[in-house]
Amino acid sequence: MWYWLFKFIFMGPLLSLLGRPKVEGLEHVPQSGAVILASNHLAVADSFYKCLVVRRRITYLAKAEYFTGTGVKGWFTRWFYTAAGQVPIDRAGADAAQDALTTAERILEQGKVLGMYPEGTRSPDGRLYKGKTGLARLALETQVPVIPVAMIGTDTVNPPGSKMWRFGRVHVKFGEPMDFSRFEGLAGNRFIERAVIDEVMYELMQLSGQEYVDLYAADIKEGKAEGAVKPPTRLPEAAAG
Repeated sequence: MWYWLFKFIFMGPLLSLLGRPKVEGLEHVPQSGAVILASNHLAVADSFYKCLVVRRRITYLAKAEYFTGTGVKGWFTRWFYTAAGQVPIDRAGADAAQDALTTAERILEQGKVLGMYPEGTRSPDGRLYKGKTGLARLALETQVPVIPVAMIGTDTVNPPGSKMWRFGRVHVKFGEPMDFSRFEGLAGNRFIERAVIDEVMYELMQLSGQEYVDLYAADIKEGKAEGAVKPPTRLPEAAAG
């Protein structure tokens, strides 16, 4: 109930006023059944605007820190994410990746819409960064279609690092569903998983028009690497054999 109240009453009208969202390709999102929405990540506002324009409820895997805060702010954050139906995951520890994958599989088994950010974190400079293979493994193990979603302009409405939101124009573009059934049974093969996630990132690059960087965004943020531009490749259909 709270999800829909947030969407239509508490936040939706304000988001519409600030971002005047333009939507393309929404018909690619099925009206029922499990699906993964794979999106680039420019700002916190990405999740809000995606929820605003998609008719079905989207579930995200939210970091556990959102649910463990203290004081009034911690209570409100925990209440907000719980009320909105988001699922906490612990990103620390050796079993974190497998636990997140298991949680995501459970959500998809229930026929829900799962929102994921393959870059793993927000872009530090507006460019598109290398995708992590967790999404690929999930898609291969569940055989659920993946829909690429390009978020454009959210970093103008909600500038990273700023607590102030501004007026702008948000553009949300949905690509055609991506089917990886040709790789059935190959989950766990790191070469196949890399090929699958690179194909997803290629579609996101085409949809968003972003410059692609063949490095992880988290490494850039931590100062572990310098940006190197190398476009991702789309795996030819012939390679399926």
